[in-house]
Amino acid sequence: MQRIEADRIAPTPWRNGGGRTRELYTWPAGADWQLRISLADIEQDGPFSAFPGVQRHFAVLQGAGVRLQLPEGERLLRAGDAPLAFDGAAAPGCRLLDGATRDLNLMLQRVDGAMRLVDGEPWPDEGCWRALFVAGAARFQGQLLAPRTLLVDLPAGPLRLTRLDAAPAFWIAAQTRG
Repeated sequence: MQRIEADRIAPTPWRNGGGRTRELYTWPAGADWQLRISLADIEQDGPFSAFPGVQRHFAVLQGAGVRLQLPEGERLLRAGDAPLAFDGAAAPGCRLLDGATRDLNLMLQRVDGAMRLVDGEPWPDEGCWRALFVAGAARFQGQLLAPRTLLVDLPAGPLRLTRLDAAPAFWIAAQTRG
């Protein structure tokens, strides 16, 4: 199991100047990734970057939220809402509701996967690669986790997380297609 603390990763400014990203994890490493997990700070209104062939999962962690304009209609997302999955080619327009937000992103290409809110129930062993992101302080398998920590390559078996504050946490899963 690998622990990645987002606060130890320097943010990279976006080319359009609308925000910054901390790339937390990619698999495999390099330009030909199939799975990418990042933390983004959206600082102004504007479109998302287009990622054709990529399935995106997006969740607001902090801030008032965003309004996304997708081909199927407008979606409002606030901190604590379930993640939204959408086609990365869509490049939705994004309007901030009331100032900057911090957001968790899962991007998948050539693999299947999902991101869901931790709801207090144990997470069953689903026979796939699994990760956990906590926006706030938490305890996992006896380990204290600092806010904004990603754990990757979680062990087999049912897993349980104890959140120590109201901040959201997310289970992340992926498996190769076949």
